[in-house]
Amino acid sequence: MGDRANFVVVRESGEHELYLSRFGAVGIDLDLLAGPTAALAMVEALPATDWWLDDVHCQGAALIDLGRKVLLLFAWEGSSTELRHRAATLELLREAWPGWEVRWLYDGNAEVRAYLGLDPAFVRDRDAATCHVMLLEPDDEELAEPEPMIAVLTVGSDQCFVASNANDHPVLAGPALLDRLADAPEHEVCRAAAQAGVHVDPVRRRVGWWTLGATAEAYEMAERWPGWTVEFWQDRWEEHVRVAADRFQPPTVESELAREEVRAAAERHRR
Repeated sequence: MGDRANFVVVRESGEHELYLSRFGAVGIDLDLLAGPTAALAMVEALPATDWWLDDVHCQGAALIDLGRKVLLLFAWEGSSTELRHRAATLELLREAWPGWEVRWLYDGNAEVRAYLGLDPAFVRDRDAATCHVMLLEPDDEELAEPEPMIAVLTVGSDQCFVASNANDHPVLAGPALLDRLADAPEHEVCRAAAQAGVHVDPVRRRVGWWTLGATAEAYEMAERWPGWTVEFWQDRWEEHVRVAADRFQPPTVESELAREEVRAAAERHRR
């Protein structure tokens, strides 16, 4: 499938151009750290297209609005989707694009189309009737990785589970998620730097969730949880730590070290 990405350039006139990169999603954030001039030259060197990638196949996207000075982006993986490097990457992007509004696209390519006044439904995967959640054992080797592709799930004050983040976000399962967890392997605590998470309070019928990537229909998640209060924390994983009663304890983020590591990653990527 590659790592496909759509890029959009909106001219001062308001007209927009769509571009396709078949191998540009991984590292899209690092490419954009080069600033507006270099980023625009990179995008304009790509093939122009009328092919909008859908929720399944679009693994990254960026929109550069030259008139309004707005930069929108998202990716499925890379520095911007790593808990240790997320804040540092976005900080460095805003510094590299002075005077621009830099914003993350939590609803993926559909949000790009919405920004342009186009129908978001055009890129929806309407065949995705079920939510695929792969739950991990406490000794799964993925948990030993520095930046594991995982989602942490906590229920009430005493249950913790971990799922692969290579599949759907667990929040998409709706209340059926609780049935899925009934026989799932429990974790005493998740100390890994997760990329996504969901906290369910069955007593108060409240759900809070977050992601460092993008999830289709991110702003419509309440429809999947009828009768529940659903709060979308965007990338604020600290909210999950706050309500999870010590069941989610990710590593401490060292801001300056994270900035240095992102800069080094960008340098390696450019070479």
